[in-house]
Amino acid sequence: MKHPTHSVVLFLCLAATASAAELRIPGFTAYFDPDGRGARVSQRSGIVGWTDPATKVLWFGEIRTPGKLDCSIVLRLPADATSKLRLTVAGQSHEATAKSAGADPVTAAFGSFDIPQAGYQRFTLEALNPPGQPFGDIDALALNGPAAQEAHFNLKSRRNAASVHLMYPVDKDTKVEAFYCEMTGLEDPVTTYYMACGWHRGYFGMQVNSPTERRIIFSVWDSGGEAVDRGKVADENRVRLVAKGEGVVAGDFGNEGTGGHSHLVYAWKTSEQQRFLVTAKPTDATHTIYAGYYFHPDKKQWVLISSWKAPKEGGYLRRLYSFSENFGANNGHLLRKALYGNQWIWVPTGDRSPVGALPKRATSRLGYPSLLARRRRARTHDLRGSAARICPPRSCARRTAGFGRTPPGRGRRCGCGCPVRRSCRREFPVWDCGKVRRAASSGRRKVRANPDQQ
Repeated sequence: MKHPTHSVVLFLCLAATASAAELRIPGFTAYFDPDGRGARVSQRSGIVGWTDPATKVLWFGEIRTPGKLDCSIVLRLPADATSKLRLTVAGQSHEATAKSAGADPVTAAFGSFDIPQAGYQRFTLEALNPPGQPFGDIDALALNGPAAQEAHFNLKSRRNAASVHLMYPVDKDTKVEAFYCEMTGLEDPVTTYYMACGWHRGYFGMQVNSPTERRIIFSVWDSGGEAVDRGKVADENRVRLVAKGEGVVAGDFGNEGTGGHSHLVYAWKTSEQQRFLVTAKPTDATHTIYAGYYFHPDKKQWVLISSWKAPKEGGYLRRLYSFSENFGANNGHLLRKALYGNQWIWVPTGDRSPVGALPKRATSRLGYPSLLARRRRARTHDLRGSAARICPPRSCARRTAGFGRTPPGRGRRCGCGCPVRRSCRREFPVWDCGKVRRAASSGRRKVRANPDQQ
């Protein structure tokens, strides 16, 4: 016969084991503040070369169970070295000292932190050592206690933020000849790409490449499916450069598909609206020329970035989308924020006039986008205001066609909300604003544009 106390003892052992389970967050998943390159990071060695007292080491994670959280740092120190550290969690700061144990790792124990409620927490590690004294090479942040249960952290070495996409609903049979998008970047961490006009063969937007350089990017993919090396792409699958604008650099790209790349080095400004237009012109049954136009804020006119002839196409723009991306590797914890709004498409009506002038074209305003948020960490992207700036047709009669307000100092926007103002009739493209406005108020979604050339 089983003794009843056996079950009790077994249960207590299991409970003790569960409560003692330690969660180790690798050092190679940490970030640095204020400089993302404040130390070296590797999957094998963790954090090494941390010598500047001004550099803080950061981890971010979701604590799902309120309660006590025991925190410690596992590190390696040179022989006879001592390191004094401070850890701040949930507004509480504790200090600890670690002494070298030769080649073996040591632990700096900071004690318990009270986590009052579930949610995301920031773990900030600081060195209190004098400059020149070794701080230690960080192996891991170790968590124990009730609040460590079911906690969620990034445990992979990739430290950039996940992209966030806006997908625009367009009927698959629609022949989209041009796609227009307005976008305003509000935050500008280095290695940010705010992409305005994306389609099935390419993308068009603006990047922050360094503290001193920004670019307008337009790229078109090859055919054939090669993912990495453009040298492996057969000649018949390569896109060909047709033309490029003044000051534009054009070349190849790889490692995310292959194709033709072009960029204009231009210091676009945050909080200033940017305007992008991509066009598609089929030249025969198997080729299409894609072109990217940027409205230059300084020149006050549309400029060509580049145009490319794509093989194995012969059609128009499909699968329209925008995104916010962190293409770097060490600052995914920084917020990216942009406003996307006032998107338009052009649809041919039967008159096959040149795409460059877009005469006799039908225009259609895009409806609400769907939001696909692929996030590994919280608070890395904010597209707030994106959907709010893309208004459904039924709101046209209520709010000046529902197409948003004109930024200060930019002139009067047409009542229809179209992206060309009456004071800018020589801009490309050109619409008959009166007809657009009448169509919007009557609920029709496609209208004829001004046939006159400017």
